[in-house]
Amino acid sequence: MNRNDMLAELLAQAADEGSDLVTLRAIVEEASERGAARMLERVGLDDESATQDLSELRQLLQAWRDAKSSAQTAVIGWIVRGLLALLLLGLAVRLGATGMLR
Repeated sequence: MNRNDMLAELLAQAADEGSDLVTLRAIVEEASERGAARMLERVGLDDESATQDLSELRQLLQAWRDAKSSAQTAVIGWIVRGLLALLLLGLAVRLGATGMLR
């Protein structure tokens, strides 16, 4: 029995018996599984290589996150170095050490 037949049978049973809780839950579960299978088919993840594809996507996403974190760390480092350089320059001007620069 395929999924279409199963859902049709459950719906017919619900109509005949007055829809008890077990039948309604079975309908919802069957409909959910069909929807999930349809979605996986539409995005191309319904074959044997789907597990490998998802693993590669996770690795790619982790690499992107690592690169973004490294870039943010580098930018913050350059900003801190620039501020420290400005602070040292300010101290040099304040202490009159600008004559050494000539």
